[in-house]
Amino acid sequence: MKGKYVKNCNCAFGCPCDFNAYPTQGYCEGMAGMHIDEGHFGDVNLNGLRWAVTYHWPGALHEGNGTLQPIIDKGANEDQRQALLTILSGQEQDEGTLCWILSQIVSNFLEPKFAPIEFAFDLDGRTARVAVPGVLETASEPIKNPVTGDPSRMLVRIPDGFEYFEAEIASATTKGTGDIQFDFTERHSSLAHVHHTPKGLA
Repeated sequence: MKGKYVKNCNCAFGCPCDFNAYPTQGYCEGMAGMHIDEGHFGDVNLNGLRWAVTYHWPGALHEGNGTLQPIIDKGANEDQRQALLTILSGQEQDEGTLCWILSQIVSNFLEPKFAPIEFAFDLDGRTARVAVPGVLETASEPIKNPVTGDPSRMLVRIPDGFEYFEAEIASATTKGTGDIQFDFTERHSSLAHVHHTPKGLA
């Protein structure tokens, strides 16, 4: 899957999890989502589809016991739905890939939702929006300088990353109104172009 990726969580800007540290508030919750520009699973074409997840961990991610709910583009046909659910469940992927890692630290996979997913993304502008009616709404914008109010730019680069190699960092307002509920403002947002394969990031 190659495309535009958003991860917004309840941590302070920078997301301590990306630095092998404990979450800001002691627990982790939020969302991740992707618009697939190009992708396939075997012979199943995934071009143009979108997916998202909402999640909650009671402590640090590596301690496990997470709850995750997949949300699949309503426009996906049955083969595409099953392909995306297989990918997100970590099946048929090498150890160390993003979804494989999730499969090791999530103990409660909720029933998937099939719904329209609004997705807007501007990496250079550090803005994004993902919305799923009745489930999720999140918006990212540039972090503001506290003195001047001017937008600030920060990059996180992880050469050995499994989620992304480089991301623009932004400020997120995020509300989960479905089976996993949360509500936070001015919290961490990662925006990135990614290329995930069964063997890891390309």
